Amino acid sequence: MTMTIQDAIEQGTGDAQLRGWIWRERGSNKMKFLVLRDSSNIIQCVCKRDDFSDEQWDAIDKLQVEAAVELEGTLKKDDRAPTGVELTVKKLTIVGASDTFPITKDQSTEFLADNRHLWLRSRKMTAILKIRSTVFGAIHDYFRSNGFYEYQSPIFQSVQCEGGSTLFNVPYFGQEGVFLAQSWQLYAEPAIFSLEKIYTMAPSFRAEKSKTSRHLTEYWHAEMEIAWANFDDVIDVGEGVLKHITKTVLERNKLDLEVLERDISKLEPVTKKQFPRMTYDDALKILKDKCDMDVEWGKDLRTVEEDKLSELYDTPIIVTHYPKKVKAFYMKEAPDNKEVVHGVDFIAPEGYGEIIGGSERESDLESIKERLKEMGEDVKEYEFYLDTRKYGSVPHGGFGMGTERVIAWICGVENIKDTIPFPRTMLRWTP
Repeated sequence: MTMTIQDAIEQGTGDAQLRGWIWRERGSNKMKFLVLRDSSNIIQCVCKRDDFSDEQWDAIDKLQVEAAVELEGTLKKDDRAPTGVELTVKKLTIVGASDTFPITKDQSTEFLADNRHLWLRSRKMTAILKIRSTVFGAIHDYFRSNGFYEYQSPIFQSVQCEGGSTLFNVPYFGQEGVFLAQSWQLYAEPAIFSLEKIYTMAPSFRAEKSKTSRHLTEYWHAEMEIAWANFDDVIDVGEGVLKHITKTVLERNKLDLEVLERDISKLEPVTKKQFPRMTYDDALKILKDKCDMDVEWGKDLRTVEEDKLSELYDTPIIVTHYPKKVKAFYMKEAPDNKEVVHGVDFIAPEGYGEIIGGSERESDLESIKERLKEMGEDVKEYEFYLDTRKYGSVPHGGFGMGTERVIAWICGVENIKDTIPFPRTMLRWTP
């Protein structure tokens, strides 16, 4: 019976049937060394000339990288093998030939992007995608185990949530004013009056003209909204989900983190420590006192300020009470200071930037209308949303988490483009 390569490694000795793709190959006219890969790991396989007919050996001798094969043989432990176990092959079946696989060592980032459909086979991408799967599963598990219902909102939307400059306009049967979703939020808030605690995992779209290593035009958004909640409740859920994600990856993806050469000692504090919480004013004081950075009050924190703050801590940082003028119209004004809002950003350690943005939502109908007018928005377009404040409104809040940013931080990769199978950016929409 066929087993995974990881199962074979753990078995260590005895007979085994394996299948996978050739990751590396070398040898002579007497012996062939094939390193086989599957989704679980790699293993060295040895083919000896004397164990095969002339016809079989001729086919084995011509095998190239990425050929798909099925193997039968005997396992033995060997410290010289890449993963400590070796298979002596007695039978080999070629399932799918490969001829001059185009991806070799030291190729450009652009070449790998053009051949993304093949680069997905690399050990690096396989490890990242497995961690990505764990992250997605952990998000679902956290919310469902805490009484949240999964809820979906439309991808085609008629109002903007996060700023008109980053909207993707969509041709829609001759209608104007239809956009790809920046967030589910405006369509999620109406549902809390039914389900009370909801979350989603869905793509969001931002037409940001950015070429940085932190931005995608299409990314996966983990969002939640909760009724009967104050500002601290929102923050507590954000900290809880990040702790659960990190703990789950450390438990389930040890081998994948090793492939990525990720230092797990940098992740372990996340599961053990309470995240530091500070106000925007606190953050500015810390930046001035400890980083010699003088930030004018009222400016949003840029990447450089976030990175400097993150260097001072080994867990995500929670920054609250941002100036109202740099935050969205739906964020609740702080009762004791009308110039700031109950908005929060979670900043990842190691310079990975903002990974969660959230707030307690503004409950006052007239305040929302005024903020919309200040943005130049037509209040009538938001009537469905404003109705939520007219009929039994309750304190509530929520957040959005950039899943790819979380994955980039956990994996320790430099570019967010490596965290999603087929990245979409300002300059990349194929393959």
